[in-house]
Amino acid sequence: MAKGILYLVPNVIAEGKNDVIPANVIRLLPSIENFLAEDIRTARRYLSSLKVYPALDVLQFEVLNKNTGQEQLHELMNPLHEGKNMGVISESGCPGVADPGALAVKYAHEHGIKVVPLVGPSSVLMALMASGLNGQQFAFHGYLPIDAKEASKAIKDLERESLAKGQTQIFIETPYRNHHIVDHLLNHLKPSTLLSIAIDITGDNERIETKPIGEWRTNKPTLGKVPVVFCFLA
Repeated sequence: MAKGILYLVPNVIAEGKNDVIPANVIRLLPSIENFLAEDIRTARRYLSSLKVYPALDVLQFEVLNKNTGQEQLHELMNPLHEGKNMGVISESGCPGVADPGALAVKYAHEHGIKVVPLVGPSSVLMALMASGLNGQQFAFHGYLPIDAKEASKAIKDLERESLAKGQTQIFIETPYRNHHIVDHLLNHLKPSTLLSIAIDITGDNERIETKPIGEWRTNKPTLGKVPVVFCFLA
């Protein structure tokens, strides 16, 4: 029996902004009835908002998160072995990037299952695009350490690496910790280092600004509890 295809289904970054989802994704979705998602409730709400299914009752959802084990993963991927297509939906943006969807993708490659990434919004790439920083040499680091001393060390290490390689350093943070990260960056980066702050990408309050740390210190940003992507270049 031919195996199904694992589709990586993009989600919106800002809630309700469905116009960022390409038409080809909308056309393809009806061929997928089995989905993996971190949160089934929000995945169902997202698919419902796209209005591509007459009813969601025909769809099957299973949870895939950072705690999913290998034995459980094999069971979750059974529909693919039965010849059915499956979709992985991230909570925000593209699956597999700072997202447990990578577990499903790794499994698919190990078992000869075709993987198809669908075009959609990526806050990481969009922030880099709009930063004006080096787009030829960059690295995404996920989240910085929560501990203040460890975060300070990580920032200084990344700045040295940025200076040595001309590399843009990119990372994200949970919205409620935005102010902590800003304080760390302003306190530990050199005044000449360029910092780009991308707020609420694709949302109604989208704002992207790039300035030297010295300028940010004289006009400290107030970010609030919204999604933010940080990029800096020494």
